[in-house]
Amino acid sequence: MEIGKKLKEARISSGKTQEQVAGEIQVSRQTISNWETEKSYPDIVSVLRLSELYGVSLDVLLKGDDNMVKHLEESTNVVRSNQKLMGAILLNILVIALLISLNVFLPENVYFLAATFCTAIISSAVLFYQIIKRF
Repeated sequence: MEIGKKLKEARISSGKTQEQVAGEIQVSRQTISNWETEKSYPDIVSVLRLSELYGVSLDVLLKGDDNMVKHLEESTNVVRSNQKLMGAILLNILVIALLISLNVFLPENVYFLAATFCTAIISSAVLFYQIIKRF
């Protein structure tokens, strides 16, 4: 059985509404609905709170739902996430260096220089956003 169905059954068994559960674990009612319909998955902290609130073990909530287990593994694997970010930073530096070196061979092409500048700013901004998002 999927976690959405398990969460809904546990909530109904505990006699709580989505609104009540949302208030107790400090998320929106829509978030609870999305979890129960499996449009999104709760993070590990929310799963712990729900387990406590419903009086259901984590084993009961998570067992048998491969998608949820995969989601939790991906969202809590900090090392892999950091490796991906470092790879993106190195790739960004390499692309910017390549574009700058191409400008040496095309000094008269103002449009290429402008495109290089824009690409550098946009890619750096995206990476900066990803770094900030972690904190």
